[in-house]
Amino acid sequence: MDNSYSDDASILAKALPFMQRYEGKTVVVKYGGHAMGDPALGQAFARDIALLKQSKVNPIVVHGGGPQIGSMLEKMGIESKFEGGLRVTDAKTVEIVEMVLAGSINKEIVAMINAEGEWAIGLCGKDGNMVFAEKATKTMIDPQSNIERVLDLGFVGEPTEVDRTLIDLLARSEMIPVIAPVAPGRDGHTYNINADTFAGAIAGSQQAKRLLFLTDVPGVLDKNGELIPELSVKRAKELIADGTISGGMIPKVETCFDALARGVEGVVILNGKVPHAVLIELFTEYGAGTLILR
Repeated sequence: MDNSYSDDASILAKALPFMQRYEGKTVVVKYGGHAMGDPALGQAFARDIALLKQSKVNPIVVHGGGPQIGSMLEKMGIESKFEGGLRVTDAKTVEIVEMVLAGSINKEIVAMINAEGEWAIGLCGKDGNMVFAEKATKTMIDPQSNIERVLDLGFVGEPTEVDRTLIDLLARSEMIPVIAPVAPGRDGHTYNINADTFAGAIAGSQQAKRLLFLTDVPGVLDKNGELIPELSVKRAKELIADGTISGGMIPKVETCFDALARGVEGVVILNGKVPHAVLIELFTEYGAGTLILR
C-alpha cells in the first residue's frame, strides 16, 4: 500500500478524539488581517469552516476589514482621521464602513464558504436586533501635557446587548453565520465596532467552546521570541506587567480576558497566514497558537 494513504489514515485517526471534543459545540472565528487579502489562504479558511460544519461543530465567523475600508475611503475622496491611533468614524465614514463590511467583504466570505459546499449567510449586528451598541469612550494621556483626555471617535461603538435568538435559529437550520461588526444603537445611530471586541461579545453570548483570533503573528511570544502554547489569565497579566506582552498584543490579550469573563471556555490567538490554521488548532494535539484559559 502507498505510504501516503497510511499517513492520511493516521492523521484522521489522531484527529478523531479532537473532532469528538468539539462535536455540537460552538466555535467563533474572527477572520481578518493579511489572510483576508490572499485568495489561497481565503480558500483554505473557507474549507476549514466548511469542514468544521461537516464535523458537527457550529462555526460562527466574525470578520474585520480595516484595510478595505481605508482603500474605499481613499477612492471616495474621504480623508481618514485618527485620534490616538484609532480611526475617527464620522457620519460619512460610517456609511462607507457599513457598505464595505456588511456588503462587499461579508458577501465575499459567504460566497467562499458556499463554494465549499456549505450554507453560509451574511449578517451584521442590525439583523434580527442581534447586537446593540453604544458610543465607545476612549481616553489617552497627552504626551505634551501629561493630562488624560477623552477621545471623540464619532460613531465607534462597544457592544452592550447581544440577542442570540437569530444565531440559534441558524445553527438549528445547519447554516453558518458570517457576521460584520456593525450594529445599531438605541439612539438610532449606526456604530462601527472593533471586530475583536464584537467577536468576543458574540462568543460570550453563545458560551462558545473556543474563540479563535486569526492574526498576523503566531501567538503570544516569550522574551526569547518562542511561542507560549498556553496561558492562564493570571499568568498573562503577569507577562503584561513585566513587559513580555507589549504593544499591539496587549489590547488583543485584554480582549481575550473580556471574552473569558463573558463565558467563553478558551480563547486562542493564532497566525491566520498559516494555511488551515483553524483545523490545526482544533483537531491536532499541538495546536497552532496561544490558548488562554480562565
